[in-house]
Amino acid sequence: MRKREMKKPSIAAIGFFDGVHLGHRYLIEQVKEEAAAKGFSSALVTFPVHPRKVMNAEYKPELLTSHDEKIELLEAIGIDHSFILDFTTELSRLTAYAFMRSVLKERYHIHGLVIGYDHRFGHDRTEGFDDYCLYGKELGIEVIRARARVMNDVTISSSVIRRLLHSGDVALAATYLGYEYFLEGTVIDGYKIGRTIGFPTANLRPTDPDKLIPADGVYAVRVTVHDTVYAGMMNIGRRPTMNDGRNRSIEVHLLHFHSDIYDCPVRISFVERIRSEMKFTGKEQLIEQLSKDALVINELISSK
Repeated sequence: MRKREMKKPSIAAIGFFDGVHLGHRYLIEQVKEEAAAKGFSSALVTFPVHPRKVMNAEYKPELLTSHDEKIELLEAIGIDHSFILDFTTELSRLTAYAFMRSVLKERYHIHGLVIGYDHRFGHDRTEGFDDYCLYGKELGIEVIRARARVMNDVTISSSVIRRLLHSGDVALAATYLGYEYFLEGTVIDGYKIGRTIGFPTANLRPTDPDKLIPADGVYAVRVTVHDTVYAGMMNIGRRPTMNDGRNRSIEVHLLHFHSDIYDCPVRISFVERIRSEMKFTGKEQLIEQLSKDALVINELISSK
């Protein structure tokens, strides 16, 4: 991602772009089309930290992507210029007009702004598309209304995807994201009970504590370790059978894998939620259910 300011006129969009989902990609394609039609560069203006977190350090944004993950996804799209704008309290006090003049026009030489269907900016966020058009005429910035990406009568947005993940519907979330939702982190010491019942698990500590953790339950996942992908059975929850109800854990059992991966970085991609977390009468019933889960997951991932 290039931070340097540019002199060539550009068509741009502004946003946090959390998740870089199909809605964002549709918006970015419109930016590229408008830029190509005018012979301009295409550009994005985004922020390294969620603006609400800058204003309130206690705010937990429940990110779909960390900053580094977002940058990686944006780079793959093929935009000409991406600008990482530090969101500060001073920036938050700018009116929409002042932001368009001092940041978009003077700093980044943006001559066209593609506005998402629900996007607002400026100090009080009360102004809308018609206001931006008026300011743009004065500043020499053409303001273009973007078309929304709709699938199955649903307008794709980060908030829609968050709701799906909160309900455990990782499969539909993947459809709207355009890729399987994933967590990255490090394997840490856990309770080590899984190995005593034939299902050793790796406990995950997410790299970004602000990243959204899907609903409690058992999931079919793909686990990437040292560039190799394995099928995995993940449990998110409080381990009720083991009377561990106060602590929420993220642990995964890798199918057909027997090496030690403590302290290893891993990526876990969610394929499908297969059931909710359950409390069993004892270890025997738990082992029986885990054996059934492993068969279901092995078949599910092998078929995809």
